[in-house]
Amino acid sequence: AGRCHCCQAPSSGFWKGGSWDCLGLRLSDDVLQDVAARFQAEMLKGLARDTNPTAAVKMLPSFVRSLPDGSEKGEFLAVDLGGSQLRAHRVRVSDDGKQSSQLESKFYPTPKEVTQGNGAELFDYIADCLSDFMDTRNLKQKKVPLGFTFSFPCKQTKLDEGVLLEWTKHFRVRGVQGTDVVSSLHRALQKHQDIDVDVLALVNDTVGTMMTCGYDDPRCEVGLIIGTGTNACYMEEMRHISLVEGDEGRMCINTEWGAFGDDGALDDLRTEFDRELDLGSLNPGKQLFEKMISSLYLGELVRLILLKMTKEGLLFNGKVSAALLTKGKIEMKHVSAMEKYKEGLSNTREILTELKLFPSEEDCVAVQHVCTIVSFRSANLCAATLAAILTRLRDNKKLLRMRTTVGIDGGLYKTHPRYAQRLHKVLRRLVPTCDVRFVLSRSGSGRGAAMVTAVALRLAAQRRRLDAALAPFLLPPSTLQQVRDSMRAELEYGLKREAQGQATVKMLPTYVRGMPDGTEKGKFLALDLGGTNFRVLLVKIKSGRRRSVQMYNKIFAIPLEIMQGTGEELFDHIVQCIADFLDYMGIKGARLPLGFTFSFPCRQTSIDKGTLVGWTKGFKATDCEGEDVVDMLREAIRRRNEFDLDIVAVVNDTVGTMMTCGYEDPNCEIGLIAGTGTNVCYMEDMKNIETVEGNEGKMCINTEWGAFGDNGCIDHIRTKYDREVDEGSLNPGKQRYEKMTSGMYLGEIVREILIDLTKQGLLFRGHISESLRKRGIFETKFLSQIESDRLALLQVRRVLQHLGLDSTCEDSIIVKEVCAAVSTRAARLCGAGLAAVLEKRRQDRGVERLQITVGVDGTLYKLHPHFSRILQETVKELAPQCDVTFMLSEDGSGKGAALITAVAKRLHNGDPEHLSDL
Repeated sequence: AGRCHCCQAPSSGFWKGGSWDCLGLRLSDDVLQDVAARFQAEMLKGLARDTNPTAAVKMLPSFVRSLPDGSEKGEFLAVDLGGSQLRAHRVRVSDDGKQSSQLESKFYPTPKEVTQGNGAELFDYIADCLSDFMDTRNLKQKKVPLGFTFSFPCKQTKLDEGVLLEWTKHFRVRGVQGTDVVSSLHRALQKHQDIDVDVLALVNDTVGTMMTCGYDDPRCEVGLIIGTGTNACYMEEMRHISLVEGDEGRMCINTEWGAFGDDGALDDLRTEFDRELDLGSLNPGKQLFEKMISSLYLGELVRLILLKMTKEGLLFNGKVSAALLTKGKIEMKHVSAMEKYKEGLSNTREILTELKLFPSEEDCVAVQHVCTIVSFRSANLCAATLAAILTRLRDNKKLLRMRTTVGIDGGLYKTHPRYAQRLHKVLRRLVPTCDVRFVLSRSGSGRGAAMVTAVALRLAAQRRRLDAALAPFLLPPSTLQQVRDSMRAELEYGLKREAQGQATVKMLPTYVRGMPDGTEKGKFLALDLGGTNFRVLLVKIKSGRRRSVQMYNKIFAIPLEIMQGTGEELFDHIVQCIADFLDYMGIKGARLPLGFTFSFPCRQTSIDKGTLVGWTKGFKATDCEGEDVVDMLREAIRRRNEFDLDIVAVVNDTVGTMMTCGYEDPNCEIGLIAGTGTNVCYMEDMKNIETVEGNEGKMCINTEWGAFGDNGCIDHIRTKYDREVDEGSLNPGKQRYEKMTSGMYLGEIVREILIDLTKQGLLFRGHISESLRKRGIFETKFLSQIESDRLALLQVRRVLQHLGLDSTCEDSIIVKEVCAAVSTRAARLCGAGLAAVLEKRRQDRGVERLQITVGVDGTLYKLHPHFSRILQETVKELAPQCDVTFMLSEDGSGKGAALITAVAKRLHNGDPEHLSDL
């Protein structure tokens, strides 16, 4: 008789070679791809806050954020409501190196008066069954955490709370819809004084299936149920779930895909039989997809098809029996039996005879065929929607090809002779770029609920330990006010004559007394030494209406052996770089005025004299501290004897930053550097500077605030990680504020925290990699990358992999949180310090509100995604009477040095007596 071209079942004569198109149930691969595309669109609707209320596929957040990692342990209870029986389980989970879980269960009936009665009776019945189970297992004296598997659509706002949206399957309990089912269970349990149960998690059976399989296979990130009902869940990126706050990590989404098509999306594929079945169901118009594929309905679909065919005289000589007219007489177990490979035909005859239908051989083959096309369509549709989920997972991961595992449960998949094989085959055709392993769940609804509860306990314990580690970095407003007030006291102290040599915040006079006025012009050289690179610049300044600053520069590296060698070697290297630049620019013969940006603490006695107080930022060149750096530069130029330069000014980069911004905005009186190091300068009233003669006008003070706290005044906010970083630095005990706020040290603080958390087993599976042991591996630029809002966790994992750290999704979330804690504290401490300077200026001026501009430079401020915003917010909080404009400096250390030199030359030409009074 041949085979049906739709489902490959043997076709009998009256099928006319299969040309009857299988009762409208035939679905080609093109149609299935279209179904997958439709389902993907429905998923997007359900995930978006705006469209979720009208979406048919609800995409319910489960608040399950993590799969088992194998470290779970303990004893748990689970109660499972949703099938034909209520099940109570005890699950023992151990991580004794073997990672195992043991399950003990007891089944209780769910009589009609319970499944279709009122809510109080239902939950009292569950509590009674649980009490009985605990009694049989001697658990009544113990406090046991419980996971509640509730296999109906619920809207969850947290893991242990869920409001029932609607009943499905054969349940119709009054007074439960729209209420929190966990609270109802709690109330029922409280009536049992002899048991102590804590309901920690509400779990959908689909989620339980995924979690059970996830315990055995870490790749499992999809759960699928094909049984009495049908549903799927999967791990979605938090950034795509607009119904839940936060965008870090992943969360399991319970799709509730049984309702796919309730909005008409599948109307063109639904047959007359689907419509008739729906009209006769308990919930007409609802769960339309489930009614096309789940075992609760497939037997009934077969009955309706057979009834129509019999009425049309195509079966049983047109004779309809009373049984064939009776709803529910053909069940899924009958369909499965009739489709069995060898005994299927004899099973069919037996079943039809029981229905008083007296079939011929041809009738039996035809009925088998009907069973096959109904179950085949179910497998096809299930494959299409599963393909949509797998495609979404692959796209989320930005992979061309993906390996994953689907945890699966349900009687239809498990007991039907061919369903699983058909599903796998069709899925491979629909998503050839996904290599899928199917793992059968071992009591997913029970063991899975226990797993969710175990993971919740593990995460709660981890969260407590993580919070404890990061708590010292969360500085409350009162602490920041203390820091501001301490900084203010140190600023005042550093200006006093008697404090010289004792003050930690040095408050160094710069002899810069004026700002650019726009008349500066000429060619100037600038040198910039302040980090691992050294720059030489030629700066051309034009005045008048077309005033402008043009710059040409070359960057030279300073090798570590020179940074930490002798002073003579360092300055000879600098002069070698200058010679290269002058050759490069073709200006070796010209004696140009030069400004030297030297970004280290210097005590100045005039604008062109600066004695190094002490090295910072990793420099350790000998025979420099206590020496005049301008003299050392002149000596090195003389030694080389190739060219001569007019060294006009030695400049700190912070002062250069202020001058650069002052050239654009006359209101700029403060310079801030937040980069490799940190510092502030500002224009102070001469009358307050006891270390310099004269009371008229202002002078720029280089605070050198990086040393704030070296006298112990901020020890109460330093953490054990700060102390470890300080002890491992080149200058232990020095620059303590800088070590808490600047780019050179933040990555190292993060590394110390990560090591501690890994030792506690909270990160990287407790394994400290060789790379994590390396000092300096965690550069501050990685903080900026990891904290970027645009960077998905997948990319955070790539950054960590680049550092040799093999991280999970959960690891990436923790690392991101650690980075945020460290950089936020840095920005807030920096803001507190700046607030002290601003308040001092406001009070010195005697104004109610201060309008002022702060010129800012530094990679931390410019490149970190949140540092500048947090710093500005902190300044607003701590100096509310100051209206501050933050202006980014364009090359303060180069352009600023040239401008100071230009102003010096202008004043020198006008009044040579007062060159030092710039």
